[in-house]
Amino acid sequence: MSARRVLKAVLVDLNGTLHIEDSAVPGAQEALRRQVSLFFSSPLGSGACTKGVGTTCARLRSAPVTVRFVTNTTKESKRDLLERLTGLGFDIAEHEIFTSLTAARNLLEQQQVRPLLLVDDKALPDFTGIGTDNPNAVVVGLAPEHFHYEMMNRAFRLILEGAPLIAIHKARYFKKKDGLCLGPGPFVTGLEYATDTKATVVGKPEKTFFLEALRGTGCAPEEAVMIGDDCRDDVGGAQQAGMRGILVRTGKYRPADEDKINPAPYLTCENFPEAVEHILKQML
Repeated sequence: MSARRVLKAVLVDLNGTLHIEDSAVPGAQEALRRQVSLFFSSPLGSGACTKGVGTTCARLRSAPVTVRFVTNTTKESKRDLLERLTGLGFDIAEHEIFTSLTAARNLLEQQQVRPLLLVDDKALPDFTGIGTDNPNAVVVGLAPEHFHYEMMNRAFRLILEGAPLIAIHKARYFKKKDGLCLGPGPFVTGLEYATDTKATVVGKPEKTFFLEALRGTGCAPEEAVMIGDDCRDDVGGAQQAGMRGILVRTGKYRPADEDKINPAPYLTCENFPEAVEHILKQML
């Protein structure tokens, strides 16, 4: 029998897993608090946070299991996202969030290009300082207000002239309160088809995204687990990177999603609290 892999890091998706727009997934805040407190070995025993060690509890993110929050969202900046999450009662610090916007910015800086940014205006603060005059690259995120013929045609012409096409991610759809909505994937695919080129994808499910999210944690992929509602981008991507993946049946999940990837998810749970319960009882 092979040795049990030690769990050192938990990566958690945000929209669809912890919350859907401005509504938290039921029980998610408490499950996150419970997860953190039980990861910590209290001097009082049983890993419980009590009133007497409140100051210590504020530093529990440096406990033996590292928690990171990873998201493909391009609808808002990291700062706005953090405000949304803390407003919902989640105890999350900005440095714990790794977004596909961050990954995209890193690539733009590495390539030293000037992008045409097809992203939501609320996401633009994450690109502050990146030159956009006379663009020589095309960056596509979720940008409903910009996905019209004139803008798409401008992107099309730039790509034909040699500008690289960079997809922040290629999600097919995402979940809003009123139902599923088209993601940026169909628009990126349309540009790929029209220009006979292939986009560079920087967000989930790319292996580099997951490895970058783990950077600085001291954890190898096989020592990490990913929890998310997207079978391909969250679970499939994480497992291809060498992690274990837990699929939750909230957010964009649809029946039989777990059958769409190979290998199948390490585990499928009803929701985030159930996933946390499994981690605490079976993976530590």
